[in-house]
Amino acid sequence: MAMLQKKICMIGDFSVGKTSLVNKFVHSTYSEKYLTTVGVKIDTKELDLTNGNKIKFILWDIAGSESLTTTTVSYLRGAAGFLLVVDGTRLPTWNSALKLRQEVEKQIGNKPFVVLLNKADLKEQWEIDKQSLEEKTKQGWKLLATSAKNGMNVEKAFLELGLLMNA
Repeated sequence: MAMLQKKICMIGDFSVGKTSLVNKFVHSTYSEKYLTTVGVKIDTKELDLTNGNKIKFILWDIAGSESLTTTTVSYLRGAAGFLLVVDGTRLPTWNSALKLRQEVEKQIGNKPFVVLLNKADLKEQWEIDKQSLEEKTKQGWKLLATSAKNGMNVEKAFLELGLLMNA
């Protein structure tokens, strides 16, 4: 059976952990060092989905910002889905994510996505209220608490997106 290739984008505000999540997922590494992504960084990883299919993710880790730029928009082209990353400890990144999702939808249409509430290892410092999260879950959004640091739900996030893309 041919392997499916899917381009997916990592989207979210500055320093929410997009690159750390990709590094954890692709290379099983984590670093405390914060490095700003300039433009886009592309990685690939193959994954066996729970439905027996194999998928090759082409991961576009896009520079963080609270809204899309013309450059970012061009990076989105051809994406089959995206991971919307939020820093659980910073409420403004949740608001950015909501805005970004609308902008992404305007650009590439209604694509499957999973919201990653990153920095779950710092749960006691979270600023996002349960009600906002429950509201989105009721609307059918898939939300996962992740930690690039300890690996919590990182692989699961990509698996979920893979299944949502009917891969």
